[in-house]
Amino acid sequence: MALALSPSPSLPHAHVSQTFPPMSILRRISLLNLKPQRRHLATLAAAAVRQDTTVWTPAPLVEISPAAESLFHISIDISDAPDIGSSHTRAGQYLQLRVADVGKPTFLAVASPPSFASASGAFEFLVKSVAGSTAEVLCGLKKGDVVEISQVMGRGFDVDRIQPPDEYPTVLIFATGSGISPIRSLIESGFSSKERSDVRLYYGARNLKRMAYQDKFKEWESSGVKIVPVLSQPDGNWSGETGYVQAAFSRAKKIFNPQGTGVVLCGQKQMAEEVTSIVLAEGVSSEKILKNF
Repeated sequence: MALALSPSPSLPHAHVSQTFPPMSILRRISLLNLKPQRRHLATLAAAAVRQDTTVWTPAPLVEISPAAESLFHISIDISDAPDIGSSHTRAGQYLQLRVADVGKPTFLAVASPPSFASASGAFEFLVKSVAGSTAEVLCGLKKGDVVEISQVMGRGFDVDRIQPPDEYPTVLIFATGSGISPIRSLIESGFSSKERSDVRLYYGARNLKRMAYQDKFKEWESSGVKIVPVLSQPDGNWSGETGYVQAAFSRAKKIFNPQGTGVVLCGQKQMAEEVTSIVLAEGVSSEKILKNF
């Protein structure tokens, strides 16, 4: 790229307005002139500056309990940070959380509905403990320990795109593993599910021991959501759907009115991609497929 940094040599005495490149280009030029080791350190320093823009707020843990195998229910007190609570406006949003002496923060979707923060002064999460991760350290803490959280981020699930319910009577929801966390927020925040004729949740896990929120199924069904548990490795007593959620849905595939159907996805990437392909082939509009990222 040519950079206009000096006047034209053919007009040595003419006044020429100099055009300077953006600061981002100048920084890149400066980095290129550094030796590799110093260039690496400068890059790390620049990254650290960017990371420091996050505003962190200390918040104590009020509950840590098993939710399923490798999954933990975690509640964080935000009563002293009402601005953070009010920043949760839509199901599917998330925040960053960091633990003392652990460098890398983790991203967590808020499992509780937006109204929960103002009513109880807390956020609830479903956290998967992964070996060697910040989440594993978090799941090993105890009540009263203090973590730091960011503001709530993300666009969440834009349910306005599948409103009003009489025009979108069918809503198909798909979740796998800990992806059920923001789906819980969606269901419990209400999206006119009782006013729709066909709302189904295809919820996939390896087995029942790894399926969180089973204690909430009756409550969710009473709100108008039909729960379809799908187990990929069930024990011998399981008589429900087996395999992956996309396969279970493909076997059923009851989309009676594609133009009046909304889809909500959260979980494993392959599942989301395959479900998207299936519903698009059935005639569902891509604008009516909701994701929280």
